[in-house]
Amino acid sequence: MRAFAGLGAAAPILIGASVMLTLAMGLRQSLGLFVQPAVQELPVSVADFTLAIAVQNIAWGVLQPAAGALVVRYGFRPVMTGGAILYVAGLMLLAMASGYTAVMLGAGILIGAALAAVGSGTALAVASRPVSLAVRSTALGIVSAAGSLGAMLAAPIGQALTEWQSWRAGVWGFVVLALIMLPAAWIAGRVDRVPISGSNAHKTDGASARSVFTGAFRHGRFMIMSAAYFVCGLQLVFLTTHLPSYLILCGADPMLSAKALATIGAFNVLGSLFFGWAGGRWSKTSLLGCIYIVRSLTLAWYFAASPTPDSTILFAAVMGFLWLGVAPLVSGATAEMFGLKWQAMVGGIAFMSHQVGSAVGAFGGGLLFDAFGSYTMAVHIGVGMGVTAGVVQLVSSIQAGPGQPRPAH
Repeated sequence: MRAFAGLGAAAPILIGASVMLTLAMGLRQSLGLFVQPAVQELPVSVADFTLAIAVQNIAWGVLQPAAGALVVRYGFRPVMTGGAILYVAGLMLLAMASGYTAVMLGAGILIGAALAAVGSGTALAVASRPVSLAVRSTALGIVSAAGSLGAMLAAPIGQALTEWQSWRAGVWGFVVLALIMLPAAWIAGRVDRVPISGSNAHKTDGASARSVFTGAFRHGRFMIMSAAYFVCGLQLVFLTTHLPSYLILCGADPMLSAKALATIGAFNVLGSLFFGWAGGRWSKTSLLGCIYIVRSLTLAWYFAASPTPDSTILFAAVMGFLWLGVAPLVSGATAEMFGLKWQAMVGGIAFMSHQVGSAVGAFGGGLLFDAFGSYTMAVHIGVGMGVTAGVVQLVSSIQAGPGQPRPAH
């Protein structure tokens, strides 16, 4: 089967990858629904449950390069279906949990390992392969946008089942949803029959996994992009973790934080689609630099004055638009630098940097708040790092000049 020319013929693979990613991300993002009711029933604390979520993120990041290497050796289908099985097993273990160990193994280690196989890194690598270069970035944007939709499905179902029966019923509902990932991953696995040839071939295709892996750490542009991705994760998880607390400290209506997070999710979709489209027309790394700079300036503007409902929703809309738009750009730039064969593995290195930044953003923001009694220092550091990362990313892109030839329009 040769590579498809456009999106139409590749639709089954793209739909499978989108459904898989939608459920993987939506279920993961909705696990917070079960924290309070689980803590009330089980001999665990809020810190215990959230530590499991932190371990999930670290496991995801650390195992992402390994999952990418397994894709090269065995193919996408066995890796993704295996990841879907791990996801179901993790949720089942959480649903039957009687203490801390099961929560850590289920919500933490198993789901974290599963996400390395069915999360954004693998799903976007799948989306890259069956389409031509002319529409690749658009395909990445579409599949990335799908990852923003899952919480709109999972969260209401989980909350309704929890209110109707118990938090365990909510998790069992998630198990049923996770089972849908199995056929989705199997269908997306048809991408294994698409050869890497012609315009999709790359000079690294014949290299070994070790040489490509070590070469990534000697690739200046890639390391700059990965370092900037660290700052990206730091800023975003700082917001999702601490924005609700900040608004409460400012005396805002508690519902305002929920509205802000929902607004971020809605504009996520638009941003992913836009930057997927834009990445096919302009330099992906230059666009990344612009995103980081504008996002940091937006953070500085919002936290410079006391929040109002209007300013908070506007802030959330801008941040949401700039949120997941980085994913198709990083994935696409990785494919340009290292080729489609190694995209999932090398992209996993960048994503590992992102996840470490996420952990620093969540934990570091709390440490700085405890030390100074406010989020001011944390915001100043986050803004400074973001502007610096954006400028370095932009300068690096300009100095490198044009990368892959842009498709004709």
